[in-house]
This record gives sequence, C-alpha cells and structure tokens, in this order.
Amino acid sequence: MAQQQRQVGSSGDATERDRDAPLETALAVVPDDAVTDTEDHLNAPAIVVRADRVQATLSTLREDAGFDHCACVTGQAYGDRYESIYHLRRYDDPTVELSVVVPVPADRPVSESGATVYPTADWHEREAYDLVGIEYDDHPDLRRILLPETWQGHPLDPDDDATEPQIVTFREHENPLADDHRDGETLHVNMGPHHPATHGVLHLGVTLDGEHVAEVTPDIGYIHRCEEQMCQQGTYRHQIMPYPDRWDWSGAGLCNEWAYARVAEDLADVEVPEYAQVIRTMSAELSRMLGHFLAVATYALDVVGEFTAAFQYGIRDREIIQDLLEDLTGQRLMFNYFRVGGVAWDLPGPREAFFEDVREFTDGLPRKLAEYHDLLTSNEIFQLRTVDTGHLSPETAKEYGCTGPVARGSGIDYDLRCDDPYGYYPELDWEVATEDGCDNFARVLVRLREIEQSARIVEQCVDLLEDWPEDERTVQANVPRTLRPGPDTEIYRAVESAKGELGIYIRSDGTDKPARFKIRGPSFAHVSVLPEIARGEFVPDLIATIGSLDPIMGDVDR
Repeated sequence: MAQQQRQVGSSGDATERDRDAPLETALAVVPDDAVTDTEDHLNAPAIVVRADRVQATLSTLREDAGFDHCACVTGQAYGDRYESIYHLRRYDDPTVELSVVVPVPADRPVSESGATVYPTADWHEREAYDLVGIEYDDHPDLRRILLPETWQGHPLDPDDDATEPQIVTFREHENPLADDHRDGETLHVNMGPHHPATHGVLHLGVTLDGEHVAEVTPDIGYIHRCEEQMCQQGTYRHQIMPYPDRWDWSGAGLCNEWAYARVAEDLADVEVPEYAQVIRTMSAELSRMLGHFLAVATYALDVVGEFTAAFQYGIRDREIIQDLLEDLTGQRLMFNYFRVGGVAWDLPGPREAFFEDVREFTDGLPRKLAEYHDLLTSNEIFQLRTVDTGHLSPETAKEYGCTGPVARGSGIDYDLRCDDPYGYYPELDWEVATEDGCDNFARVLVRLREIEQSARIVEQCVDLLEDWPEDERTVQANVPRTLRPGPDTEIYRAVESAKGELGIYIRSDGTDKPARFKIRGPSFAHVSVLPEIARGEFVPDLIATIGSLDPIMGDVDR
C-alpha cells in the first residue's frame, strides 16, 4: 500500500484569489438559456439558473469547468419563492468556488434534481424537501430523510402549520421486500437503531443474499435536534457558539467551533489576532486527536469484538488530552472556548506547567503510536478484516462528496487546513497524510498518521506561545457587542474537522440573528456512500466498513 504525504510549510499568506474567475468560467461554459442572473456571495459568486435546466448546468460545470465537488445543497424559503443553492468547489483547489442558485415560485416549488450529476445531492435534496418543501423532478428517491414519513408539513417553510397532526401512512406497514425481484431468496435484517456497531443512533435496512450484502438503506434522523433552527434563533455574537460542540461528541468540538467562528468572522469582517490564531490551532489539533483516538479505539472493538488493549489505550490517551483541554477551556467535552474574534481567555497559569504537560504528552506519543501499530495495523487478524474490504474508489468518493480521512484513505489529497488556509496552519511545518489503499485499512492508517501530524503541529504552537511577548498576548479582537451583517448577505465557509469538511452557510437579513443557517456535516456524506461501499461484501465487512467511516450521528442528523 503506497503512502503519500504533502509537506505544508512556512509559505506565508495564501495568494489572494480572483473571486470573479469562477463566475467568468461558469458563464463561458453554461448554456445561455440556463442562466437568468448573477449574485454576489461573500466567498463564492453565484449564477442563477432556471429550474428546468439544473442538470444541464451542473453537468457542464462538472465536466467542462472542473467543479467536481458538490460540497452542500441548501434549501431555503422566502415569502414569494424557494431557493436551492448548490455549493460547488474543486477537489484540487477548494478556493475556486461557485454557487448555483435555483429559484422556484412559492405556488409551485418544483426543480430539476441534481442527483444524477452529483450523487451526493441525493440526500441533500431529500433534506431540502423534508424541511423546506422543495420538490425535485427525477429524484431517485424523493422522500423524507430526517423526519418520519408520518410528518405533515415542512418545518422550515414559513407557511408551515405546526399544529397539524401526524398520520400513519400505509407505507409504514408494508413489506420492505415487496418490490424485491431478485432470483433466489433474500433476507431483510434491521440493524439498529440501537446497535453497538452503528456508532450512534443509526438504523440500517440490510438486504442479505446468503452471506452477502445485496443492499443497504441507511435510515437517519433519530436524533435530529433542529440545530439549524436553534442557531437561527440565536445571536451571532453570543448565542450560537455553544452549539457546534454538540455536532461531534467524539471530542473534536473545537474544530467545529472554528467552523462557526470562521464563517461569522468573514461575515462581519473581523480579523483575529495572531496570538489567538496560534492558540486556536493548538487547541483544535488536541481536539482532533481526541476524535481520532476514539475512532481508532472503537474500531478495535468493531473488528475484534472485545475490550482489547487498543481500546483501553485509546481511552487512556484521550484522558490525558481531555485533562489538557479541561485546563485550557474549563470543560471536558462541550468546550465553548472559541469566540467570534478569538478565544475566551488566555492559557492557564502557571504557563510553564501547562507547556510541560503538553510536551510530556507529545514526547511520549511516538512510542504509544508504535504500540497501536503493533496491536492493530501489524495484526494479521486485523489485516484480514480490513485490507481489501470497504473499497471506496476515488471517483465514488468524489461523487458522494467525501472528505477528511475517508477521502484521504482513497488517495484524494484534500485538506482544507492547507488547501483553503486558515488559522496558523500555513506558517507551520506538517504533512497531509494520504493512503491509496481505498479500503478500511487505509482509513485507519490515515487517522493514525494524522494523530502524529497533529502532535507535530501542537509542539510547534507550544514553542511559539512560550516565547510570545507578554504585552502582545491579545486573545480577542475588538468585536462590536451586537453584530448585524447587511441584509441578504450570503456566505459558505468550511474548516477541516476531525471527520472532514464541516461547512456552514449563512444568509443574513440585517438583524442580529441569521435568516438561514445551514450545517454541512462531513458524516452526512459519508453515511450516504455506505450502500456503494458495502454492496456485494460479507456481513462482517459491513460492520468493519461502518466503523472505518467514523460517523458521528450528531453530525449527520444535526
């Protein structure tokens, strides 16, 4: 299995890109009869296209303009119309961004589906239908995805009647194999929603043909908590920041906090002090290691089936990091440490003791990682369960919008920390870990190597913070008490969370609260690709594949 790495070093600030270039490229290739207007979004220019020309537009942009990454699809409702926004990027350069806006009238909210062009749009469009009420022609499976089939109405539609009763449809009681026309006998197995191998409240409808998986249908939404709606009810300045921690309870919440901080700071034109950027980078990498240690530890349980030494070692090492982050943030899991414009407070005192504790952990990490490799990646049983199982080709990974370790395990060199730089990452010396095995084993290797690189980043941050002049330790920018971005300002921004690209779309309406707040969770895309990976494999391979994707259902359901 080939191992790849990309060096990220002290290259200074990224060159400012021409934000109009993607728009000019799009207008040059998209059919003239499709585009009706253009719009100015803060980070990505937008073209407005006709609802009956969506597939032709997206296909042209993918094939002729290189937009091979549909990061997100946002549905939203205005008084007189509904809109679908396709957030397009390039895997080889995510700073080249384009928004495709598809308006439809309020009295007939029907648009062409983009799922035939970008398979990842399948689930996003189902969510837009479920919550907003937009319908998509030619969609392969247009039904609710987060709410139950019995739900009446669409909760993010301004005309929704919250008092409507639920009804039980016939579909809830029909035979799930009624339309199964395979030769031979098949067996339908319900896996979850409460099952130790699903890594959360996830229900899988699995159709078995003997010992092989014939089909997998993920059923999500069991812990849908209206996170987007709650953020729309909170103020930019103070009330939204506590929510991102809850999208990833593996411990990687500080990366999620950065996702909101980045989009809010760009929206409000806030520049974060350099000292705070270094603290953010250090704390985010400690948080990333929390998530990866849990992923590796629980994966040992998935494929071995008992409380192994690897699981216990993972929990042991997580406790050390949690102690460090508790000293820094005051919390062990729901940190709420980032603020718009910086961080809540400076490093804990005495500073020398905190630095010593961090260094003690990072200095001992190489020996510990060698033990993980001895117990797992060098283990013959582990290799038999993971090598050449859960195959995910680079092409399929891109079609379904996979990012993070899942994409990098398929050889896709895509990491927003250096491809769309933020924080202090461009100033530090580290490597992007990729593996070209495209299987469950490769995804484990990527996470173990990323733990090593995170420690490398943390050590450099500690060196910088140790020597930082006392009179220049500014932890927050001077941010107005109340933030009111201009009306109809739109932006999509993302960071590299522990699971992959975590993006947030915000549309402002001139008040101190967002008019639309959309969360693009990386695990949402990764669970959607599960049927493509698991089809044709054995039942135990399905268990190993779910764990290798490392899904967090708070990230999926939101």
